[in-house]
Amino acid sequence: MERIKFYFDEHVPQAVADGLRRRGVDVLVVQDTGRRGAPDDEQLAFASQQGRVMVTMDSDYLILAAQGATHAGIAYAKPGTRSLGQLIQKLKLIHDVLTPAEMENHIEYL
Repeated sequence: MERIKFYFDEHVPQAVADGLRRRGVDVLVVQDTGRRGAPDDEQLAFASQQGRVMVTMDSDYLILAAQGATHAGIAYAKPGTRSLGQLIQKLKLIHDVLTPAEMENHIEYL
């Protein structure tokens, strides 16, 4: 089965990316791409071009999706509602049970 790959917005803690990587999940973070500070629509387009689910705590991505922006998927966590461990656990679950095709133009609320 093809596995989901993630692209982390700059507001998602690095510790979540590190925790997922230790569990064998393919994670790319904005800081590693030189795209820090790029507009949200460009970040979402980049994630889609790379076939990566956008992981974010920024509700602007939900607005972009509602306006019809196509994407490889969005995993959204409302700031301050989850511990780092809970975020890792929920993203690992998405990785383990959903396919990239199932996440396409879909939003998962963490």
